[in-house]
Amino acid sequence: MRTAITFVLAGVTALHAADAPRVTLQLTDFVSMPITGIADGKGQTDGMLARINSLREEPGGSGRFFVNDLNGPLYILDKATKTFTVYLDFNGREGRAGIFHKLSFDTGYAGGLVSLQFDPDYTRNGRFYTVHIEDPALPGSNAPDKASVRGLRLDGYTTTTAVAPPGPTQREGVLIEWTDTNRANATFEGTARELLRVALNTRIHPLGDLSFDPTARKGDPDWRVLFVACGDGGSGESRLAMRSNPQRLDTLVGKILRIIPDLSEQTSTSTVSENGRYRIPNDNPFTGTRGARKEIWALGLRNPHRLTWAIDPASPRSKRLIANSIGLHTWETVNIVRKGANYGYSLREGTEALQPDNRTTALPAVDKIPVQIGDEPTAEMVTPTYPVIQYGHVAGGGDAVGSGFLYHGKRVPALRGKYVFTDISTGRVLYADYNEMLAADDGDPKTLAAIHEIKLLWTDPSAGGGAAKQLFDSMFPIVKATYRARGGKTGVLPGRALVSGEGRADAHVAVDGNGELYIFSKTDGMLRVVAEGFVN
Repeated sequence: MRTAITFVLAGVTALHAADAPRVTLQLTDFVSMPITGIADGKGQTDGMLARINSLREEPGGSGRFFVNDLNGPLYILDKATKTFTVYLDFNGREGRAGIFHKLSFDTGYAGGLVSLQFDPDYTRNGRFYTVHIEDPALPGSNAPDKASVRGLRLDGYTTTTAVAPPGPTQREGVLIEWTDTNRANATFEGTARELLRVALNTRIHPLGDLSFDPTARKGDPDWRVLFVACGDGGSGESRLAMRSNPQRLDTLVGKILRIIPDLSEQTSTSTVSENGRYRIPNDNPFTGTRGARKEIWALGLRNPHRLTWAIDPASPRSKRLIANSIGLHTWETVNIVRKGANYGYSLREGTEALQPDNRTTALPAVDKIPVQIGDEPTAEMVTPTYPVIQYGHVAGGGDAVGSGFLYHGKRVPALRGKYVFTDISTGRVLYADYNEMLAADDGDPKTLAAIHEIKLLWTDPSAGGGAAKQLFDSMFPIVKATYRARGGKTGVLPGRALVSGEGRADAHVAVDGNGELYIFSKTDGMLRVVAEGFVN
């Protein structure tokens, strides 16, 4: 029987499937990403060799991945030939040839080209969506520069006014709709349209991941409806008044948003946004709340930087939107997103109360928090919604929850029905039973799904042809070996975190169109495929 990893609070019970398998994954190096970082970088992120942030398989069976690097490039990666093409380059800073002269990629943890998502009707309309981060203080225009992209047409392109939260702001997250008129090409040809611009208080926790319900079909309420993760911009840990921004219904930060990008879609069941660029579904939970932003679907999240849909193959309509949110000092969380739910931040972190000094403590006897729309909380009270998975910033835990997916591939039968995820800094690969996650979504903070470790089997190519496979507890030593082999020179690894210590693996999982697992790591700039899995 597999022993579950639990982080115990008084009265907290970790659910535990008795037959949880002990899983080992065999990793094979798939491709080395082009190096965009600095081999001897001194900062938290500049020494990472390739800051890959997501991998999406292009719909339609083209056999291509779209891969975005926070430093600016959006690549097409041919799965068969393993060749790269720069499809779009977002980095036009300081003489670079990219599109955006104000791209903020060199500071903080999640600047640059953050995310990409395909429209559900992409094979017909060629549309996809991106989020990137800008520094409004930089010189020049915030409009795109098409000089390096001959096929980009910008007739009628205009920027939007940033939706600003209370408090001073330093960055802006920008959501853009792109329409490729020649999908067979390996470079972009078509038009772009800015949908939304969100101002952020600091350089961290930006506008982030994008997700469409993959089960929705034409005529369904969620058809071509986009869910947008928006971090709190660092406001929730502030000692200033902006600390309440994740709780305020008149702000967009610290929220999951739900919008319809296409102004011609679902016109009878939605209204046009204030900036006139997208529509807002009438069934969003706060459309009738005076003073609230109608785009909000859920609130009270610190940095919900990863969104994914968990879908039961036996019952596709039984699905859940899952948000992985990076914590402050104590808890990393995986959350099932509910319509109108309040996840508590910055009054809660994980299953504890968060105090004004940013220390956590036990939940109060009456577990309610006030609804807040303006500067002051209202008299209305709600019960927070709590995570279904959490782990601590302790030895054996980690620093920052990474991406996660409900596995439905064929190569690792033992992981079917399991939610696979990572801790970013330590590079640990973990899983939880999805049925336990559903059971933990019961409104009781004392129930959580158990976490189980995954071992990794890998052969170091730099060790020579006769090298044996080695078993590892995490991605950290794998990344360290490859970072050195690729010319990395900074300490053990670039960056630092509480649990990982010196160096960060910066590892994430991804899936292809068949649901098979890949692991990419920013620090060594590698993409690896899970070739098979073992139970032992």
